[in-house]
Amino acid sequence: MDPNVLKAIPIFSDISDEEAKRLAAFATETSIAEGQILMKQGDYSTELIAIEEGSADVIQNGKMVASLKEGDLIGEMGLLERRPRNADVIATSPMRVMKLTHWEIRRMSEDTIERIHKIIESRKQQGVADPGHPSSDGKG
Repeated sequence: MDPNVLKAIPIFSDISDEEAKRLAAFATETSIAEGQILMKQGDYSTELIAIEEGSADVIQNGKMVASLKEGDLIGEMGLLERRPRNADVIATSPMRVMKLTHWEIRRMSEDTIERIHKIIESRKQQGVADPGHPSSDGKG
């Protein structure tokens, strides 16, 4: 994966060029078909997915609770906190996504992981962090 593409994703925009190159070596890009399930309610989050192109809906207990688009993340809270997903995420258009597994996340520097935690906290306060995660909407 091109490190510049990785750094274009908001949560990774402030990482060093060196770390971007290292992470980009482990990140995978893939295409997702409309209607494909990206994450399933009840499954453990083993990867972080960043949307490069396309859109998806977050469905919790049969109700749509959020719509996601380019630049949004899926699974960051469950991945870092090691909790099961409490919502389905379903592509509503053809998508291009970047994936990092928990093994790749563990390879990041402590500084980068701390920065990601701070970004996630900020996103939670804004109500835009991992909409399928119970603590991100203040209700769970």
